Order: sequence, then structure tokens, then C-alpha cells
Amino acid sequence: MAYDEKKCEGCPHADACKTAQDPLDVKLTCNLSKIRHRIGVLSGKGGVGKTTVATNLAAELAKRGYKVGLLDADIHGPNVAKMFGAEGQRLFADPNSQTIKPFIPLGMPNLKIVSMAFLLENPDQPVVWRGPLKHQAIKQFLAEIDWGELDFLIVDLPPGTGDEALSVAQLIKPMDGFVIVTTPQEVSLLDTRKSISFAKLMNVPVLGIIENMSGLICPYCGKEIDIFKRGGGEKAAQELGIPFLGRVPIEPAVVEAGDEGVPIVIAYPESASAKAFSQITDKLLEEIGETVKAQ
Repeated sequence: MAYDEKKCEGCPHADACKTAQDPLDVKLTCNLSKIRHRIGVLSGKGGVGKTTVATNLAAELAKRGYKVGLLDADIHGPNVAKMFGAEGQRLFADPNSQTIKPFIPLGMPNLKIVSMAFLLENPDQPVVWRGPLKHQAIKQFLAEIDWGELDFLIVDLPPGTGDEALSVAQLIKPMDGFVIVTTPQEVSLLDTRKSISFAKLMNVPVLGIIENMSGLICPYCGKEIDIFKRGGGEKAAQELGIPFLGRVPIEPAVVEAGDEGVPIVIAYPESASAKAFSQITDKLLEEIGETVKAQ
């Protein structure tokens, strides 16, 4: 797709597309113009449950009737497909429209998913790429996929502030902001501060902090045990002047739902974790000025 004077007439981005050197830039601009809200889910370190947060936020928004796209930008460890029971699926190239169609999870017509996992011949195949190839892949995911009209694009980023996070911050402009995922213990909070500094460096707002694994819900008595402490994420948010979106407990049902390929907000909507994600979604919608839709 290149600049087309007739098709692009009246578009506010026409002048920029007319002078674009890369045809992908035209596609990227057109795709982003159809997306109302762009949110990245970021963590300073691995193992904090960032993909679980991203998938459940996307599923919760879709459940409420929003049109949602979920981009798995973790090139080396793409786990979103597993979270939706979509392992082994492939992206579909539509010969009629000459576009690439994202995957739509069964029973979730409002949600579209794209992941590197859909391009690998087997799940054990590693992606051995340097930065430029990863940047190009993310650009193609954003530009060449037929995302259509979306209310939200949620981008699940790998841990840290490296190539993928940098590419997303540079390619998706403007972004509503980053959601930072952390766990309560101080070693995780140290990396959270780095993520916040990264967002400020890239001139991307921080929409809030989510404290994941905040207390274990005992499957026998239902009581909560603070095995990783509690409140660290909230304290960091207060100190840094950033909204605290909420905390999600450790719950066996979260693991079961992830292994079954159904986000917990869909599989166990009455669970403590699902209710936490619902409340977090309400606060996130308020932060971006969006009307909160009831489930």
C-alpha cells in the first residue's frame, strides 16, 4: 500500500504519507488512525505476570463490548497464544482484500490477537534475532495486519526497556500510555522505577501501576497470605505520583485458566482475581477518560 491521492483525500495524515519513503509507514499511519486507545503493558523484570495482566485486561475490555486488539510484542517469548488456547494457529492471508487477518479467539468476536507464535513452525523454535529484525517485525505487525476499527490496542511487551519497548514507543504515536506491572517485593519495585523512567524518557504517560501476586488466596480456607509482602506497588505509586490501578492476588484458578487457554475473567468471572481485573479495568478507563461500561 502506497500513498493514493484519491483514497487519501481529506485524511489529516495525507501530507505525511505523501512524502513517506517506506510504504509500511503509510499502512502504519492508516491502521493507527482507526485505533482510539493505544496502551502498552510493561514490566521492569520478568516473572511478574505481565502477560497474564495483558491478556485479562484485553479479555475484560472485549467482554464489555469494546473492540480490542492484543499485540504480543514479546518476540522471543510469545505466550499470548497459549493464554488463549491458540497454539498451532496461523495468521490468515485474505487473497480478496490482500490483507493479513489476526486470530480471533473462539467465543470472543470483539478480540483480535497477533503473536510471533503464529509464525513459528513449532512452539520450541527459538527466534534468534537482533534488534533491527525485531523492530521490523513489530512494524509489520502494526502496519500489515488488518486490525480494522478498534477501541483499544493492548501491546504485551517483554520485560525490561530494550528493543521491543523502544520500537513500540517510537512506532505507536501517540500512545495513551504504559501500564506498569510489578510484584510487591522491593527487588521488583527497583525495576519498576526504571520502567517509569523509560516512559518519561520516551514522552509516554504512565497510566498506572498494577501490583500482581499480591497475596495468596488459600484454596482451602479462602484466607489471604502475604507471601510476597503487600502494598509495595501502591507505595511506589504514591511516592512517584502515579495512579495505582489495583492489586491482583495469587490464585490457583489463574494458573488453571492460563493452562486451559481461557483468561480467568472469562473462565472464572466470580473469582477474586477476575473481580480484581474488573476493578482495575474500571480505573484504567477512568484514567484515559473513557466511559466505564458495565459488564
